[in-house]
Amino acid sequence: MMLKDKWFGDHITPHIVQLHVIDNIVYSGQTRFQHVEILDLKGSGRCLVLDGKIQSTEQDEFIYHETLVHPPLILHPHPRRVCIIGGGEGAILREVLDHHTVEKALMIDIDEEVVGICQRFLPSLHKGSFYDPRVEVIFADARRHLEETDGTFDIIILDLTDPLPGGPSSSVYTREFYSLVRERLSPGGIVSVQAGCSSLGNISVFTQVNHTLASVFPYVFPYEANIPSFGSNWGFCLVSPDNYDPLSLTSEEIDRRIAERVTDRLRFYDGITHHGMFFLPKYLREGIKGEGRVITDENPLENLWD
Repeated sequence: MMLKDKWFGDHITPHIVQLHVIDNIVYSGQTRFQHVEILDLKGSGRCLVLDGKIQSTEQDEFIYHETLVHPPLILHPHPRRVCIIGGGEGAILREVLDHHTVEKALMIDIDEEVVGICQRFLPSLHKGSFYDPRVEVIFADARRHLEETDGTFDIIILDLTDPLPGGPSSSVYTREFYSLVRERLSPGGIVSVQAGCSSLGNISVFTQVNHTLASVFPYVFPYEANIPSFGSNWGFCLVSPDNYDPLSLTSEEIDRRIAERVTDRLRFYDGITHHGMFFLPKYLREGIKGEGRVITDENPLENLWD
């Protein structure tokens, strides 16, 4: 096969690469923490790439961000205070701020340079959300910040990059960090977590994150959505000290809450989609139930692949 175009290759597994035709390299550089690229891809639009992995593309970012944000906010009876850890593009902020009930949104990101790059080059993703008066952005190590402050939140959203060994997220996929997150929840609070690939043959991170969360929270509800630009299904978790069963609300009740609370029209998430995301295939259910390693500070996640 002749390849005449300039291509970007994103590793799905060590043996599978998804290729994207590059229309334009908008930005490429190195921050203190990670390598950053803003690329225009034919068919996917502008995208953010960190350490060689696609984080968001204009074509399908709404699937990922609606999936991570809206289930916990819709399930909670009246979310007022939201903490976002990560979320450099500002798209998580965008979705959170669409909820009428939200009075305060704190975003903690370790990499100020990445956020500035996204503000400049990805306005279609953040849509000005950084400038909303309800928003406070802190550039800090999230773990250290949560240790040094005592504020609590109704919703905490963990939108973290993959836990690459030595990378900026390596210390925030551990039992110790999740215990700290639990301490920062208000009564009745809910946490949503991006938990890694959930496609057949590459579920190791997802199952380990589930086991680690279950060592801290009594209620862990895994779910997944297909993200085309990731080349796979992607796993998420809702967790809480309280039993907020995500299937306790009917599709009609979820749609009613969306209509009452959410400003913009959602493109992916609704009551039917909500229920479908929590019905996992058998191999994934069995993988989660099987023996899994709990990730700790002393026993960190070392391998992203099965």
